[in-house]
Amino acid sequence: MFERPQIGNRAILVNINFLGHLAEEVLNEFKELAIGAGASVVGIITGQRTSPEAKYFIGSGKAVEIQQQVSVTGADLVLFNHDLSPAQERNLEQLLKCRVLDRTGLILDIFAQRARTFEGKLQVELAQLQHIATRLVRGWTHLERQRGGIGLRGPGETQLETDRRLIRHRIKTIKQRLEKVRLQRAQGSRARQRSDIPTVSVVGYTNAGKSTLFNRLAKAAVYVANKPFATLDPTLRKIELPNGMPAILADTVGFIRDLPHDLVEAFRATLEETQQADLLLHVIDAHNKAKDEQINQVNEVLQQIEAREVPQLIIYNKIDLLADTPPRLDRDANNKPRRVWLSAITGAGFDLLQQALAELLAKKLIHKEIKLLPNQARLRALLYELNAVDKEQLDENGNWLLSIHLTSADYARLFSTHENTSPSEQF
Repeated sequence: MFERPQIGNRAILVNINFLGHLAEEVLNEFKELAIGAGASVVGIITGQRTSPEAKYFIGSGKAVEIQQQVSVTGADLVLFNHDLSPAQERNLEQLLKCRVLDRTGLILDIFAQRARTFEGKLQVELAQLQHIATRLVRGWTHLERQRGGIGLRGPGETQLETDRRLIRHRIKTIKQRLEKVRLQRAQGSRARQRSDIPTVSVVGYTNAGKSTLFNRLAKAAVYVANKPFATLDPTLRKIELPNGMPAILADTVGFIRDLPHDLVEAFRATLEETQQADLLLHVIDAHNKAKDEQINQVNEVLQQIEAREVPQLIIYNKIDLLADTPPRLDRDANNKPRRVWLSAITGAGFDLLQQALAELLAKKLIHKEIKLLPNQARLRALLYELNAVDKEQLDENGNWLLSIHLTSADYARLFSTHENTSPSEQF
């Protein structure tokens, strides 16, 4: 039983490689996470092992090396690029006399800093509480029930037990609130499905350029920054494709290697936007050397949230950082758009993305040729307001012959309201 050391921002990073070689990309990503959380990196310790050690996760020799580095640098925080058990974390803190945080704890700290909306803060708090529930190490006894009266009954509830009880109660309260949010989100989703407006969800590894692409597509001003998890709170915008078709565009939280399970569970309500989407825009940093591994990591998370079967359009972003890579649209064996190479920051290849979206979502539209009489000018005007007219001509009797495209919901609404247009007048 001991009091945990106070946390600071002078950090030593520890990365142990279990695969026989040190992946530079893994270490660089870990440094970005630490700096993104506000840590000042004063030292990096690496090593290799075949398997974790039970007491300290690392060997005793490496533990002494970290202890010496802490003493020399005056570090008040040691960050591990691995998941530690509660016992390992506690043993390391007792040895190093400073705060120890594992990878999950670091990511949770970043999420806590980035959350802005009420829902986002609730989701982060839930994940944090679930994570620390097994890491309560204080053993104070100052809250024991007072002994007194006849028959000494012994100690009552300790501080540790009180903390655990309060955490369980808070977790239950947050889950109830998030369930209300989930029901509200489901109601909005059902409304969009009834209106037949397709939903396009932007997914990808953190810092791949999702929000920049979202801003260009939606003409929005979502917060963009060159750091991990700049976007936490989901954003929905209605957009119009070049063929006049409306769509809902959803920006989502970025994924990362070994994304903590507690976070996936806490953000499940938010990630349902991805699960229920008609199309996923899988944004990839084409300039990143580890892009193939990042693609696999994103697909693993999509599998966890049961969104792996949703059709994907692959977006290779940041081609402005690549030499001799012009914008292009790749198609599969059935001539369907499969990959788009573009730069969201410069706009190069953006027209190809819009073309691909129009083709892939065209199945949501009803294409018809109709005939309108001269007394149906109001219906003709409404069709033009919806940008639904592809072609128009007049016949010998002064009737309008129109080629139109509409969602099934708009089609039903317009032609049920204007009953003068009977099926016999359509051809």
